[in-house]
Amino acid sequence: MKTRRSDRLVDMARYMLERPRTLISLSYFAKRYDSAKSSISEDLSILKRTFHERGTGLLETVPGAAGGTRFTPYMTEEEAKEFIEGIRQEVNDETRVLPGGYVYLSDLLGRPDVLRQAGRLIATQYLHDNIDAVMTAATKGVPLAQAVAEQLNVPFVIVRDDAKVTEGPTVSVNYLTGSSKRVEKMELSRRSLRTGSRVLIVDDFMKAGGTIQGMQTLVSEFDGTVVGTAVFAEGRSTTRLLDRFTSLLHVDTNLKNGEPILVTAGNYLEEIYKHEA
Repeated sequence: MKTRRSDRLVDMARYMLERPRTLISLSYFAKRYDSAKSSISEDLSILKRTFHERGTGLLETVPGAAGGTRFTPYMTEEEAKEFIEGIRQEVNDETRVLPGGYVYLSDLLGRPDVLRQAGRLIATQYLHDNIDAVMTAATKGVPLAQAVAEQLNVPFVIVRDDAKVTEGPTVSVNYLTGSSKRVEKMELSRRSLRTGSRVLIVDDFMKAGGTIQGMQTLVSEFDGTVVGTAVFAEGRSTTRLLDRFTSLLHVDTNLKNGEPILVTAGNYLEEIYKHEA
């Protein structure tokens, strides 16, 4: 039964939004809607223009017999600035300051609207990169890592500081924490990450970066490559163990002028939108 164009457009948009970065053949859509490939191509042109104008994402067409269409979500710089300013105001609250210079973020990272936007924003930096998995450390970074993985349409893996019997055989590494200079251990199930994977590391909060450096070492144990590192917020630290990372927020809780907290935008503009003119 043939499908009306208006119905096709709605269903095609939903189908691709649920399967980001997945190549879908025109033949599949033609059979799904009992329509000619020429009609499907016209529909895709409409969706491509709309997605671009609304800042929803990139819809590309891959030519050839094995080609098709692929939707890749992204966030425009204007929308990113609006989102960051909104969460900056919420985090810039003295009641969020925790001992050790940390900040309470669990409520924000439990909100679907914040996670959805943060996931899109971080994924935007890797619009044209091949990523096999997103990695995070248990437990507070898990929701953010899952949100990013959903936008990239790849698995996410969780590094733990203690082995669970349900994890099976694990790979473990020792790492030095950046602030307390203690030696800690982290582990990852052998079955959770393929050898040679290209990995994006994501975490909720970073100070010196010891935990993230440990995850980088763990990736190397799988002969993998760390494509990048992204954090929801970075704190002030006199010892920074990482050279390159993307942060959405910068949080300073060690001020000398008596103010308990100062939250500013992180370096996301420079890192994510640096190539846009």
